[in-house]
Amino acid sequence: MKNQQIVRVCQHTTCQNNGSKATLAAFLSQAPAGVVVTGTDCLGLCNMGPSVYVEPDSTWYCRVRAEDVSTIVQCHLNDGQPVQELLHPRYHPHY
Repeated sequence: MKNQQIVRVCQHTTCQNNGSKATLAAFLSQAPAGVVVTGTDCLGLCNMGPSVYVEPDSTWYCRVRAEDVSTIVQCHLNDGQPVQELLHPRYHPHY
């Protein structure tokens, strides 16, 4: 059985100033059935927000805009392929 996917979208001040409310809303409306989407407190990556963390595969995305969500949903959540151009370079330097 596949581990449940959880998408955490930072809702702390800096990320909200960069549009994380709209990013969270987009994930909530577009996530596939069975994927948990939640707003979270500071993820500690304020200079790269809005930040998104996907579990269980420990994928960090940075500067995620609402218009990026459909690509993450299709490529990552549905097809299992992280969206390379949105990966946080600190955590995914090999991309």
